[in-house]
Amino acid sequence: MSDAPVARAVGFNHVALEVGDIDEALAFYGRLFQFELRGKGATSAFIDLGDQFLALQKGRIQPPDQGRHFGLVVTDKEAVRQALIANGVEVLPGRFLDFLDPWGNRIEIIGYENIQFTKAPHVLRGMGLGDLTKSDGAVAELAAKGMAPE
Repeated sequence: MSDAPVARAVGFNHVALEVGDIDEALAFYGRLFQFELRGKGATSAFIDLGDQFLALQKGRIQPPDQGRHFGLVVTDKEAVRQALIANGVEVLPGRFLDFLDPWGNRIEIIGYENIQFTKAPHVLRGMGLGDLTKSDGAVAELAAKGMAPE
């Protein structure tokens, strides 16, 4: 075992998804979510999530994801469920709201109010989401860690 110092992981800057076509991916995700485009090139696009982003990169060749996924936090989980249904996107079986995008990326949808993940108040204001709140359960989980919102 090394005695070298190690850094502490503190969060995510972005998640990168491989897709078949950038314009098709932006159109697909635009039917499900409101978002602002941070930037776009011929082989990549960046969807702004305030102080984080979702990177779309052209070139997916692997089979669809099974268990591998990421959790995307949203303001209204049920609105996403309805958008999935309205756009003919299959909701995967199970207790969570998971779906596969057209390129096989598995995404789990999570409501902001029910999780420990918290955007700083100034980031929420900058995103036009200053009124988002946490459920009592999420606040209790955060309080148990000394991280309750003020």
